[in-house]
Amino acid sequence: MRYLFEEYTFDTDRRELHRGTDAVSVTPQVFDLLDYLIRNRERVVSKDDLIDAIWNGRSVSDAALTTRLNAARGAIGDSGEEQRFIKTLPRKGFRFVGQVREAQEVASPDPGDTPESAPALPDKPSIAVLPFANMSGDPDQEYFADGMVEEITTALSRFKWLFVIARNSSFTFKGKAVDIKEVGRRLGVRYVLQGAVRNASGKVRITGQLIEAATGAHIWADKFERDMTDIFALQDDVTLAVVTAIRPRLLQAEIALARRRRPEDLTAYDLYLRATQQAVRSTREGLTEALRLLQRAFELDPRFAAAAGLAGACHAENVVRGYAIEPQFERREAVRLMRAALNLDDGDPDTLATAALVSALLVGDCETEIEMSDRSVALNPNSFRTWNCRGWVYKVAGLPEEAIRSFERAVRMSPLDLEQYTALTGMGFALIELRRFDEAVRAGRKAQRQNSSYPGPYRCLASAFAHLGRDAEAHEAAARMLEIDPAFTISAWIARSQLSINAKLMIDGLRKAGLPE
Repeated sequence: MRYLFEEYTFDTDRRELHRGTDAVSVTPQVFDLLDYLIRNRERVVSKDDLIDAIWNGRSVSDAALTTRLNAARGAIGDSGEEQRFIKTLPRKGFRFVGQVREAQEVASPDPGDTPESAPALPDKPSIAVLPFANMSGDPDQEYFADGMVEEITTALSRFKWLFVIARNSSFTFKGKAVDIKEVGRRLGVRYVLQGAVRNASGKVRITGQLIEAATGAHIWADKFERDMTDIFALQDDVTLAVVTAIRPRLLQAEIALARRRRPEDLTAYDLYLRATQQAVRSTREGLTEALRLLQRAFELDPRFAAAAGLAGACHAENVVRGYAIEPQFERREAVRLMRAALNLDDGDPDTLATAALVSALLVGDCETEIEMSDRSVALNPNSFRTWNCRGWVYKVAGLPEEAIRSFERAVRMSPLDLEQYTALTGMGFALIELRRFDEAVRAGRKAQRQNSSYPGPYRCLASAFAHLGRDAEAHEAAARMLEIDPAFTISAWIARSQLSINAKLMIDGLRKAGLPE
């Protein structure tokens, strides 16, 4: 039997514990303790129950039992203070309170072996990466195809909003004809990624398809062809291309699914997705609606770190955009919510990145912000959000070259991302400070085409055109920006956020463009 809770897989047949794709080392007694608590999760088990089950009734000190419980908690990322999974009930005993799904071991995809009960779908998007078919006709190339799957699975598992089936389960389908709908049902996933590898004449071609398991609909498909030189560099290259291509497709599919659900059926995650779609508009109305949806998400799940982080970012946006009726209140809320998100999960790269950005916009403690943003990209180098936020942090810190490198990485990684216009805008701001005004115009125009209601690109264009002496275009961009943000003044923009720090040329250009002081 396999028990699944959050990102953990507890396999009683193999006596293995995995966090995502990583094996977690536990001693036999600690494994047995977890096994007993999970199997008896519907009730409170006493100290005597545990001693009878784990130590066969032998005399055991309270200290020894406490040591084993602490080790069990540590193995699954829990603690005595937090008690997310193992709860201590004083004078009564202990209970496993985490939400658990059961999955029979998948031995083969033959209908005759179908388990009686398939695992339920988790609340967040879930995916299995099936073994890639080796189409080369060379059995020695099997390791390359398997290595591709291993790399892609590991890269996807770094996105904590995504539930990724461990390699061992996906590989039970290796070498077998599969029905995608059946795979999705048996593994308890909404999406399946499958592919094939063909190697011939010094070149390798990899094809991939992302499929919605329930309907069989293709969400994404592409092919990649590379020279077969450095095999490990090739795996890294294709992994990055695949992961960054399917991430926005997954989010778009999940948002569409959440929009189709009736309001009374929405989960905290559905509400978060709807809020995300509203927040990326960066309008007063969009941010107001996003905060309303996030409040409902908190009511359903008070431990939803990503929702806390997004709410903090929305409050920060209200301050930076000049939408806030009570700016000081919104500043305090932004900082409070970001701290709450970090307290809930300080190991989530997207939460770290968002916290660094909010702090950069509102506080300006550059040393702390840079450390947080660097840590976020180290935890997940495949995330558009981590690189985009890092770019803004370095921009505020007065390091435009490094900011541009981060923005370029974000744009290259996710050309279809809903928030790409923010990275292009940040790139334009940084290019202005380096006097690369023609390039700033190109970045601003791209951002404007992606989101014509966002004022940032017009500020970039107004300043860059003014520095180039293209006054008519500078005045036109300034006028368009004032249509979107009629209350804008240069002094208010300087006062309400840290964006004006290390932005002397940007501000000079805004003045030359005729924007109100």
